[in-house]
Amino acid sequence: MIFLLDANTLIDANRDYYGIGQVDEYWDWLTYHGTKGNVKIPLEVYEEVKAGTDVLADWMKDQATANALRLEEDVDISLVQQVIEVGYAVDLTDIEIEKIGRDPFLIAYALADAGQRTVVTTENSKPSTQRANRKVPDVCNQLSVNCCNAFQFGKALNFTTKWKDST
Repeated sequence: MIFLLDANTLIDANRDYYGIGQVDEYWDWLTYHGTKGNVKIPLEVYEEVKAGTDVLADWMKDQATANALRLEEDVDISLVQQVIEVGYAVDLTDIEIEKIGRDPFLIAYALADAGQRTVVTTENSKPSTQRANRKVPDVCNQLSVNCCNAFQFGKALNFTTKWKDST
């Protein structure tokens, strides 16, 4: 199983509970699992986070981080279109397309090998929302793409601050 990270997974982890410089074990663990092929970040998501001006962006700019975590494949544009049309709406406006951002790309990468990939996001399901307001877990569910939250992800790959002791 390959876990594909949404930008909010990294942003929220750094800001709220595993800050870089405070819980470096988490960031080392991500890189380790990236080198093992268990965790990847699609280019569109990677570039979004890397464009920042904080310590997380600096971490993303590190070549070792990029080599370990960046998903090295091209997105299938027809799958992106499918995600938008089936998961959001067939007639989104330009403003709505801008609002959904890079989420359709993330989901399309998972859809390309749905049985072997899981989207990791901190968004919470809200099935009643429509169009550009839809949440990643709901779009994934509609497209039969695996999706989990950051804590389920950590549990699935056994994150602990002593993870290095078991490798």
